[in-house]
Amino acid sequence: MDARPAQPGARGTEFRTRRLIRFSDCDPAGIVFYPQYFVMFNGLVEDWVNEGLGLRYHQLIAEQRIGLPTVKLAVDFRAVSRMGDRVTLGLTVRRLGRSSLTLAVRCLEEGTDAVRVEMEQVIVTTSLETHRAIAIPSSLHVAIRRGFPAAA
Repeated sequence: MDARPAQPGARGTEFRTRRLIRFSDCDPAGIVFYPQYFVMFNGLVEDWVNEGLGLRYHQLIAEQRIGLPTVKLAVDFRAVSRMGDRVTLGLTVRRLGRSSLTLAVRCLEEGTDAVRVEMEQVIVTTSLETHRAIAIPSSLHVAIRRGFPAAA
């Protein structure tokens, strides 16, 4: 994967990474099996925290015991992706709340930016000890505001 920091775009600031569609992503019809997009997008969130925000995802989860579960998804599948395709995955923060954030996540055809999949995702920060919502840690909140000032 080739991650790029947040950059200006038609939809505001967006963190992007490039990805090859692999055999393991596809179903017998030769196209991406739709749950695999959720795996790709979860990896995108991890890359964004590590590379886009300059934090350590592993540290949040394993050391600080902060969970980032998804509590809501709305997805539009617009075009198929096939094994061997190169795509761009993009992430924009739409809203930053006290304990949640709303992300716009996209899978784009590399080169043309034609939308293949578009998703709105709500993530809540939780304690991995109690599994209850907690305030977004200040280091994460500050990093998100720095990269996506319009989201607050």
